[in-house]
Amino acid sequence: MLTSGFKPCGRILNRLIDVYCKFRDLSYARYLFEEIPNPDIYARTTLIAGYFDAEDIKGAQDLFNRTPLSVRDTVSYNAMITGYSHNGDVFNAIRIFKEMNGYGFKPDTFTFSSISSALALIVNDIRPCEVLHCGVIKLGLESVVCVLNALVALYVRASASSIGSARKLFDQNSRKDELSWTTMITGYVRYGDLDSAFQLFSGMTEKLQVAWNAMISGYVQYGFILEALEMFKKMYFEGLHLDEFTYTSVISGCASSGLFRHGKQVHGYIIRTEAQFGFKSDLPVNNALISLYSKYGKVDHACIIFEKISRKDIVSWNAILTGYINLGRIEDSKIVFDRMPERNVLSWTVMIAGFGHNGFGEEALKLFNSMRMEGFVQCDYAFSAAIIACAGLGALENGRQLHSQLVRLGFDSSLSVGNALMTMYGKCGVVEAAHQMFLTMPCVDSVSWNAMIAAFGQHGNGKRALELFDRMLKENILPDRITFLTILSACSHGGLVKQGCKYFESMDSVYGIKPGEDHYARYIDLLCRAGKISDAKDLIRSMPFEPGVPIWEALLSGSRLHGNMELGIEAAERLFELVPQQDGPYVLLANIYASLERFDDVAKVRMVMRQRNVKKEPGCSWIEVANKVHVFMVDDTNHPEIQEIFSFLMEVGVKMRKLGYVPDTKFALHDIGLEQKEYGLSTHSEKLAVGFGLLKLPRGATVRVLKNLRICGDCHSAFKYMCKVVEREIVVRDGKRFHHFKDGECSCGNYW
Repeated sequence: MLTSGFKPCGRILNRLIDVYCKFRDLSYARYLFEEIPNPDIYARTTLIAGYFDAEDIKGAQDLFNRTPLSVRDTVSYNAMITGYSHNGDVFNAIRIFKEMNGYGFKPDTFTFSSISSALALIVNDIRPCEVLHCGVIKLGLESVVCVLNALVALYVRASASSIGSARKLFDQNSRKDELSWTTMITGYVRYGDLDSAFQLFSGMTEKLQVAWNAMISGYVQYGFILEALEMFKKMYFEGLHLDEFTYTSVISGCASSGLFRHGKQVHGYIIRTEAQFGFKSDLPVNNALISLYSKYGKVDHACIIFEKISRKDIVSWNAILTGYINLGRIEDSKIVFDRMPERNVLSWTVMIAGFGHNGFGEEALKLFNSMRMEGFVQCDYAFSAAIIACAGLGALENGRQLHSQLVRLGFDSSLSVGNALMTMYGKCGVVEAAHQMFLTMPCVDSVSWNAMIAAFGQHGNGKRALELFDRMLKENILPDRITFLTILSACSHGGLVKQGCKYFESMDSVYGIKPGEDHYARYIDLLCRAGKISDAKDLIRSMPFEPGVPIWEALLSGSRLHGNMELGIEAAERLFELVPQQDGPYVLLANIYASLERFDDVAKVRMVMRQRNVKKEPGCSWIEVANKVHVFMVDDTNHPEIQEIFSFLMEVGVKMRKLGYVPDTKFALHDIGLEQKEYGLSTHSEKLAVGFGLLKLPRGATVRVLKNLRICGDCHSAFKYMCKVVEREIVVRDGKRFHHFKDGECSCGNYW
């Protein structure tokens, strides 16, 4: 037109404005608009819609405000209402609707459809629905299908109590279309009334794919996966097209319900039929498949699907990242995390939690700080993950600082945060702070009860653990398999054999929970600690499965405790077969021999370890002082203040001997002289860490030390004297439990 010199009239310019708006060339559309001397309402409305489509709300407002009232019409008001609604500005949509009525412009069917859609975004009460419904009736539009559908959707969104009003309108509609049926069915699904949804679905006169998908999605959402699969099969046999929504719902349902084989079969069907999805439609299906394979440990299969996706989104990346994290493949997860073109809060939270749960607490906390530095707002789940990392590290002060931040941010009422804080305080040796958290949490769940019972048990408060369990039952909270693991551990640490027996037997007879190998292991550990070795052996014979590693480990530990050489050797030999590269059985057997001064046999065990290339995990202890964690190894010479620690321990040792302390050299596992044995005991890592804490912490402060292995018997005896000499409480967390040393006694009552 331009090159030919043709001068388009206003009608053609209007069409050109429409074309340029649709292609988002708003600057040129505006230029053409300005070329019209007196633009009509069509041009104005077209450009207003173009501004809204480009999310330029101010541009649309300015143009509408400059449009004289005499030029405006119902269509222009509809464009404003629809534009505000699509951009989520509900209150301005309502304002324009009221203004429209105030100036005498008559709403039409499109007006009511648009304002209904806007109200549906915020409505939580039936009153606005009824007011709008009255307006529809007054204008005689109650028989128009699109208006009825919009009103039904509005009533559905309002509340569960307004679903009856929606159904009345639906029944009045004599010309129901696909939207009518699916709106009503999804309404019932929304509020969990699947029976009414299915009853309505069964009465459909035609096969509507969207309605079938709505039913399948509803069944999956509320955990009725078998019903969803049955409907999926019927959909296939009825000859309906299975689209991306169908497959995504079914695969997600299989993933969440433990039906991996079914999900895999659906995947196989997609491959066999070469199901075709649109360019963007295949992404949700692939994401669901990645989640399915990742959740069931098939992350390499998930990775194949992931790498074939040409345009991955954040869901794809998070799904494969979660798969690697769940398997503990931290290095692979780091690679994925670094490759991610974008990250969201979930990405960071998954990584922080993964590091924390897999023993990389320091990396988890560094990542938590990096998340904040990169501008992400840390949610309560991210804080929970960081707090759990503090629990693993025993970083009490760091955990307390996070607690303070949570209070300032208002996250302290979060259930996940409360459970994490309770676990952190419990694992850092401050059991009363954990109990205080439990008592002040606004709501608790089974995880909360289990965490508190476990904390009491680990700290040797078996009776308090049982009291809490009884209170849990009185509050009609059913125990799960984790609850029984915690309660059996509490009984084991407290020597409560009779109670432990009662709870173990009640699992199946009262609560219908079949004891697993982990429950049997805890119960056998309880019996062995109490010296009831023959009862433990009888229990093993009666088990419905062959004893595995946890069972033999419990027997070996009990044999070491009570010097049962024959049973200890048997248990160790079985463990050598089952886990030949695990150092624990070799070390325990060597300890049994050493306690009986059979050092030739100790040497033989060590020779076997060398032949099999089994390396003993070195014992180490760590303590937090001034927000820094100090780590000590046995006979440590690397710490910059080690000489000062040795001198201090020698000085305290003299006072301990005056009170009656004598080094227990049977815990020196080498055939050497007495003096060398005593020196070796004095350099154990837990003694060095406690000595450092006594030197550096403020006077009167509790010394809290964490150790990766079981505390040495001589160290246990020494700390009872040491706490009396220095008049301080000493808390040691070893690989099994907590020991609180105070006034010459230990909280375990020497039962450990």
